[in-house]
Amino acid sequence: MDEGGRQHEIFLELRQRLQSGLLILRNDVAHCPTEVKVSSGDSSLLIQTPRGLWRIELPPGVSVVQGSCQPTPAGNGGEGHHFRLRLKVDQQTEVRGSVIERLQVQRCYGFHCQACGACILEKRVFKRVLPLPSGNWNALVGEWCCHPDPFANRKLHPRAEDCLTGDTYFLLARDNDSDQTLTVESDPAPDHTAANHSQDSEKPRPVHSTPVVSCKNCSATLGEALTRDVFKFYVTEVTETESDDCDTNKTVDRLEFVEKTLSARLVELSSAQSIFRFSIQTPTGKAAVLLWLLNTDTLVASFPESPVSGDGTLISLGDSNRADEHQSRHAVSAVKVLYLPCSLSSHQE
Repeated sequence: MDEGGRQHEIFLELRQRLQSGLLILRNDVAHCPTEVKVSSGDSSLLIQTPRGLWRIELPPGVSVVQGSCQPTPAGNGGEGHHFRLRLKVDQQTEVRGSVIERLQVQRCYGFHCQACGACILEKRVFKRVLPLPSGNWNALVGEWCCHPDPFANRKLHPRAEDCLTGDTYFLLARDNDSDQTLTVESDPAPDHTAANHSQDSEKPRPVHSTPVVSCKNCSATLGEALTRDVFKFYVTEVTETESDDCDTNKTVDRLEFVEKTLSARLVELSSAQSIFRFSIQTPTGKAAVLLWLLNTDTLVASFPESPVSGDGTLISLGDSNRADEHQSRHAVSAVKVLYLPCSLSSHQE
């Protein structure tokens, strides 16, 4: 479905582990299933209809079994024509890793503001890239160790050439050039005078004392200053390039970047911790969105009603070259997520 709620002309979903797929054509693309001819080429799927020819490029190692595309009765209720097909998967396509997984030792990195592309840190070479303990590690130490926790009330902070990675952030030590590219400021102090005259003065709003780190070029919030010498950067606000300098000033579409970053982290955390349930929380710790990770082996492609240029839609990135009767798209990796926004109900404490 597109933003206006209208169904795409053609939608393709492939499951690599199940080696099966679903093809959906809108009713006005073909009046009946017999008007549709589906054939497989070299790493591609060709869809011939009375309205023209559509071509979907498949990733290397994935192909459609010739003659396996068969119509199903699922679309008889006016929801389009549905076809089932079988795949041959020699090499499963994987979602590109997040910055947490890409950072390595003895590599030179430049870090950029995702909003404007400005360089915020350059020529960073790490001697150590280490993951931080999980959020409940203190409780585990107390339950499993027979001696007092030696790390109680002590923070794990990086040294000058360290990078410490968390679930959705990474910690870096401050350098001498940070003042030229970053702004560190605390949240504005509350107006106590106004609060005294407010009906809610008995329940003051919590104030975050952690200083905010923002881009000096565009003022976008990038993270927090845990101490005077340690910065905490959010993975959804910072991009990295592996190079000897920081000349790259290329910005990526915001929605596309957040989508890829979150999907990559969901897959990585699910694989490392064997979990599929997640929550997106506010700074105060309240759950805003509940997520259930369903599939991580999905390939999708779709054709909007009107051709688009560049990278196309979020659900199908790649080429979008259209002649009078021909369109071509790339099937791309995607994760399927079930989500539930939390409201002031039983879903949120």
